[in-house]
Amino acid sequence: MTVSAESIESVQQLTTVWRTLVLDRDTDADVRDLPGIAVRWADSRFGFLNCITLTETEAGAELLQHRLSQAADIMRTKKHQGLVWLFEDLLDDEARSALETTAEHAGLQYAFPGTGMAGDLLPIPEPVHPDLTFARVGTDEQLRAYADLQSRAYGLPLEEARDVLVGSALWKNEVHAYLAMRGDEPVACAATVEAQGRLFVCFVATDPRWQRKGYGEAVTRKALYEGAWATGLTRATLHATAAGAPVYPRIGFRPNTRIHFYSLKG
Repeated sequence: MTVSAESIESVQQLTTVWRTLVLDRDTDADVRDLPGIAVRWADSRFGFLNCITLTETEAGAELLQHRLSQAADIMRTKKHQGLVWLFEDLLDDEARSALETTAEHAGLQYAFPGTGMAGDLLPIPEPVHPDLTFARVGTDEQLRAYADLQSRAYGLPLEEARDVLVGSALWKNEVHAYLAMRGDEPVACAATVEAQGRLFVCFVATDPRWQRKGYGEAVTRKALYEGAWATGLTRATLHATAAGAPVYPRIGFRPNTRIHFYSLKG
């Protein structure tokens, strides 16, 4: 088998961006690159910033078992819970077919699915939406609103995303983070950040009260439009949840690898 360049790119984008975001939260955070494993662990209450991923291509079933057991052992040393991001296309056929059993034997449980996506789609037209205006995050108040949209979208206590974002100079100055405003109310958010010659889309969320109105797509387009204008980049990447997966192809993204998210059992 040959692993596609897009799937390898997807893993590399994660390890690059999460290193930046994790170190922004804590300069002493665990961002080790071990044989076959990348640790990007902020040890934050917001579990999406506590990440381990496997990096070897064409990994077989035996190697997968070893790496997942290593990942689980690392997770057990941490204060806060996090996730293993497993990019399916990096595994050989035998490892894929045994994935569920292998993860269980390593002490992991399946959390939810995702999809890597990318496209040479930039620049795009400046977005408009009849209900919305857009505001770039530049103040602590706006960053708190961005964090709270994350927590509400995932049904988490507000303090969890605030633990990652509030007070960050990176998010106010270098990340192209945007709020979609319905009047004075923030209803959705999205961000892009430059990574290895790509524009990486991350932390997209819509307040559950305002979903299915196109707000998430509109603010994602805004973050892409402004990020492309500022950087001149033409290629964009992202990792979609199941909720976002139908949206991004409308912007021009193409799916590449499936992503399996795992947490520790119990």
